[in-house]
Amino acid sequence: MTATTVTPKTPASGARVRVRASRLVLYTVLVVITGLMLGPFGWLVITGLKTTPELAASPVHWLPDKIQWHNFADAFTQIDFLGYARNSLIISLIYATLVTLSSAWVGFGFARLSAPGKKVLFGVLIGSMMLPQMITLFPTYLIFAKLGMVDTYWPWVLWGLSAAPYLVFLFRQFFAGMPRELEEAAIVDGCGYTGIFWRIFLPQSWPVLTASFVIAFTWSWGDFIAPMLLLSSDRTTLSVALMTSYVTPSGLPVNNLLAAGSVMYVVPILLIFLVAQRGFVAGMSTSGLK
Repeated sequence: MTATTVTPKTPASGARVRVRASRLVLYTVLVVITGLMLGPFGWLVITGLKTTPELAASPVHWLPDKIQWHNFADAFTQIDFLGYARNSLIISLIYATLVTLSSAWVGFGFARLSAPGKKVLFGVLIGSMMLPQMITLFPTYLIFAKLGMVDTYWPWVLWGLSAAPYLVFLFRQFFAGMPRELEEAAIVDGCGYTGIFWRIFLPQSWPVLTASFVIAFTWSWGDFIAPMLLLSSDRTTLSVALMTSYVTPSGLPVNNLLAAGSVMYVVPILLIFLVAQRGFVAGMSTSGLK
């Protein structure tokens, strides 16, 4: 008989096995979480491809017997989809651009300037994030009504110029980690703090600028209450039109058209995120690190 030699496992091979097993578990968990996150969107797409009787069937009709592609065309033509989308795009671009710049300016002041009570003021600013939008929306509406700004884009201009606490926090954290030598060298060359911000700090903060713009654009694009209160039916946004237009003569919602329109409503946000994905991820990962 020939003796069989058994090669003992080395510590290195055992460590590699443990690493592979841990990675397998991690990837499995990530796949499950991704499926849970994409599940509602997938169900929305399936709903948009069903007929009305299939939506009302009991038990639940999981998949359509025949895919109704015309639901997307009907959802697009039943309302002025492009007109409402244009209104949403204009409002979102105005707000996202202005609030990104104003938040960057305020964050720069908190990060690089010294003043009495700065920490207290920053704490009050961060604490304001806990206030629900509904608390401030009604008084804001009364102010805009008194100023004659209802049914105009001026409210979003003013909201954009007033900065956003969360975005201020992102910029403050990013600017606080930049080297002091850059600022000191610019001051020696005769540059003021305004020039330091526009010429040195702002060009270096493109990851946070991208993240801030994507976040602010998503806020404005998905807002329903403010456009509902401040804009007329002709100038309202796509989010309001989706919730109020796909109804039967008796006032009941047409859910398959609503689902199809909602899928098309989400597409611009997905495209913006895919285009700006690298900057968005970099901005969210570096804004809290020094």
